[in-house]
Amino acid sequence: MFEAVEELIGEHADLEKQLADPAVHADQANARKLNKRYAELTPIVTAYRSWRQTGDDIGTARELAADDPDFAAEVKELEKEREELTERLRLLLVPRDPSDDKDVILEVKAGEGGEESALFAGDLLRMYLRYAERVGWKTEILDANASDLGGYKDVQVAVKARAGREAGHGVWARLKYEGGVHRVQRVPATESQGRIHTSAVGVLVTPEAEDVEVEIGPNDLRIDVYRSSGPGGQSVNTTDSAVRITHLPSGLVVSCQNEKSQLQNKESAMRILRSRLLAAAQEEAEREASDARRSQVRTVDRSERIRTYNFPENRISDHRVGFKAYNLDQVLDGDLDTMIQACVDADSAARLAAAGDGS
Repeated sequence: MFEAVEELIGEHADLEKQLADPAVHADQANARKLNKRYAELTPIVTAYRSWRQTGDDIGTARELAADDPDFAAEVKELEKEREELTERLRLLLVPRDPSDDKDVILEVKAGEGGEESALFAGDLLRMYLRYAERVGWKTEILDANASDLGGYKDVQVAVKARAGREAGHGVWARLKYEGGVHRVQRVPATESQGRIHTSAVGVLVTPEAEDVEVEIGPNDLRIDVYRSSGPGGQSVNTTDSAVRITHLPSGLVVSCQNEKSQLQNKESAMRILRSRLLAAAQEEAEREASDARRSQVRTVDRSERIRTYNFPENRISDHRVGFKAYNLDQVLDGDLDTMIQACVDADSAARLAAAGDGS
């Protein structure tokens, strides 16, 4: 399992030397690339050194225990510690999602259920905004299409992690599991008979792309401008500030009307478009990859129901990993960590199993 670790330690030492050279930092792009790789390797190197040191300590403790039985307990403690370090190293050595460091564009879109679905889309938006606030992320609403009763027909939000985060701990590492169909069971505000209705809301999460990651040719876009409108069709302003961008090669269409400035709406639309194009390219690469290399969580069809929010029972269920809890009110208030961690653990187990199969 650790055949490649010595090679990684060598790479880590070489990166350390390069980063100590002031000349390297003259090229900021290259310096960022080297720093990112160095940060990725540091936890592996640290864990491996601890693993080796613990092995040496076990040998010493066993020698002492041969003469003094009081050291036997220390041997057991060190052996347990080494088992834990072994498992940590195995997880660190499993190829990780290369997008885990990225920020994301999160989109919430009302589906089946009409106005009730739009209201629940608003509930999910607030849930994600509160979760982001809890973990210290910044959020920016790029575009929003409100419904008549205060919900959202669709809304796009940029979510950005704080600077200086540990490698692999970007927003995508946590929120990538939120993509899919979210089903709600409750008595709608519009229901006069007290009957429980079932509605659905779609959530799309894509890693935010940098300009260099997605190549868009000058003739690949058709940009149309039109007048923004609010709920019920009312005019928001009297200028053609809303922007619709069509990516001709793929047929993807993105519209933004949230800002009064046409330029700001165009910039927001381009951010969303780039993230969608990057996600499409990554999904195509995943389809071409070996099935064993795909995460059982990540590859769930986005059209499938992933989660149910049952208000009468205060229950939330994630159908991909069998997670169930009766704290729906707390989850909607942004307490998502336990549920997301269940998905992270399932993903890690799938990756570990795939690596163990030698695929």
